[in-house]
Amino acid sequence: MFIRGEKLCLRALEPTDVELLYRWENDPAIWKISQTQKPFSHYTLQMFVEVSMEELNKTGQLRLMVDLLPEEADQIPQTIGIVDIFEYDPFHQKAGLGILIHQDYRGNQYAHELLELTLEYLFSTLLLHQVYCNIQEDNEISLNLFKKHGFQIVGLQKDWIRTAQGFQNVYLLQLINEKEKKQ
Repeated sequence: MFIRGEKLCLRALEPTDVELLYRWENDPAIWKISQTQKPFSHYTLQMFVEVSMEELNKTGQLRLMVDLLPEEADQIPQTIGIVDIFEYDPFHQKAGLGILIHQDYRGNQYAHELLELTLEYLFSTLLLHQVYCNIQEDNEISLNLFKKHGFQIVGLQKDWIRTAQGFQNVYLLQLINEKEKKQ
């Protein structure tokens, strides 16, 4: 296990995750959030998993799988989501963040623990000064989640993405690591 919480753990991508990534990345319901416009092949996802094993400093991106810890020690954890750390900038000590809890597992407060675990990793292990995310204006659940964890809206990108319903605004949210100032 990589990063372990009460109910969840975050772990590195494994070659065995390709099939799950294939299903999730090719789900049009998720495309609106990820701004994907075309399906991914098995081969493309296999290459992505291989590249993800390279150093974060080299790729600027890290994807972690989110596993629900089993109640019994002999059970296999269930993968329920993904964390994307992107545009990692070690000089300016910042990175972008995106999280996904698969729709089958939403409404169980997993996103709160997931965000806490991820922020702990970003601030305590990667020693980031700040984390940011982009959330569509109509995604109230995500906006509330990130705001509850201290993120502040610092900008509005007007007509930022095009959807079937027309152009949508996107909020830029930011969280400064206040703990580092106290150390």
